[in-house]
Amino acid sequence: MPRPNMSSNNGQGRSEEELRDMLHEAEERKQLWEEHFKSAKMDRRSNAEAIRNITALRGVIKTLRWSLNMTDKNGMPITHPLD
Repeated sequence: MPRPNMSSNNGQGRSEEELRDMLHEAEERKQLWEEHFKSAKMDRRSNAEAIRNITALRGVIKTLRWSLNMTDKNGMPITHPLD
């Protein structure tokens, strides 16, 4: 079931507000995974899951920032997500 503000829009692009909401959520999830990774001694499988999710969320965040024409922390434009 789609989330209320991220519902299907029949092939139309997402609004800037939706993209910003997704970016905010991705940043929060990445922070939670990083905190989990740093807080506990984990077995190999849990460690791999945390690192995999952190890495995936970095890609999501970069792509959303690129889509929103944002800059990095140094004011430089975000490079293409596949670079």
